[in-house]
Amino acid sequence: MRTLLITLALGLFSGPAMAQTALEAWELDRAQVFDATDITVADFVWTARPIVVFAQSPNDPQFKQQMDLLNARIDDLAERDVIIITDTSPTPPSALRTSLRPRAFMLAIIGKDGRTALRKPAPWDVREITRSIDKMPLRQQEIKDRRVAQ
Repeated sequence: MRTLLITLALGLFSGPAMAQTALEAWELDRAQVFDATDITVADFVWTARPIVVFAQSPNDPQFKQQMDLLNARIDDLAERDVIIITDTSPTPPSALRTSLRPRAFMLAIIGKDGRTALRKPAPWDVREITRSIDKMPLRQQEIKDRRVAQ
């Protein structure tokens, strides 16, 4: 049984019965970054807060800067149930690119309710991102519930 759990955790088993969803992969490792083509945001409603980073290319300097900022404080984001999603290929457009319609670089924060909470046309520091998340009503409730549980 332990071997099976380790195999599942590492994603080494590729049988159809054990196929790992993006949600399961994120729950195992909240520090990983997902590609928009592999994600259905609806799978994360009421579970995670997607942060989507759009660019026209993975070589976009703003994209690189944003990813460096996010990766530097990934634990702060994981604490707030954030899943990081990237989309650096405008063609063919992903479902997220079609619905959010970025013009070039864009950072979008989507709430746990599935609604777009914030859009930014330039890289944003994790401290600013976490402050915005902490002001969201559901996050306020999570903080309150944590205090009561302690």
